[in-house]
Amino acid sequence: MNLPKGKTAVVTGASAGIGEAIARKLVSADIRVLLVARREERLKALCAEIGKNASCMTLDMAETGAAQALLEAATKEFGTVDILVNNAGILRTSHVDEFDLDELDPMIAINYAAVVRTSILFARRMKTNSGGQIINLSSIGAGITAAGTGIYGGLKAALERFTEVLRIELAGSGVRVGLIAPGTTSTEIFEDMKAKGQPGWDEFIPAMEPEEIARAVLFMCEQSGNANAARIHIYATSEGF
Repeated sequence: MNLPKGKTAVVTGASAGIGEAIARKLVSADIRVLLVARREERLKALCAEIGKNASCMTLDMAETGAAQALLEAATKEFGTVDILVNNAGILRTSHVDEFDLDELDPMIAINYAAVVRTSILFARRMKTNSGGQIINLSSIGAGITAAGTGIYGGLKAALERFTEVLRIELAGSGVRVGLIAPGTTSTEIFEDMKAKGQPGWDEFIPAMEPEEIARAVLFMCEQSGNANAARIHIYATSEGF
């Protein structure tokens, strides 16, 4: 299945890992992509490498006004945004005795609040255009109750509930809403754990590569007619959760 020509997309957290892989995959499908991330130098180098269908915007999605600024920039860049991929996220895990409470608000801001704001603002605009696709990246961690994962998993669970309700509220509007929950994927998200002397989750089993998640995103975008691939869970073959 192929996407119609001239589609446009916005991908957050696009400077590395899953976000980078998603941006590359969408560009390879002849979609014009606005890559969004905080690391300006890395982002600009990546856009230059990907080529003419990639443009970039340096933005911290944790900031309250970031969602509105992104909508305005994307609309100015493309006119109409067909696809929004909310991928930006951070992982902080520790037992209750060790968790740094200073890390709580940044996690809420980027893993939940930013996605809610961006989804709502883009959904309203897409609804007026009678079409669009919103994809929110969650995690299989939303359904795992293990020591040290309560805050990260709890935020992902909240994100999943919000995304499902958004899908219901937009049913029949032409705006599709989908959720992709990856299992263990080898990316920089585990660097904080490793820097603290904790083993990264990608060290326990053979982890997936970001490209494998990007293929699922493209599959979701390719749905047409009355089809909406609303939820995709992707596990590494060695995961037994």
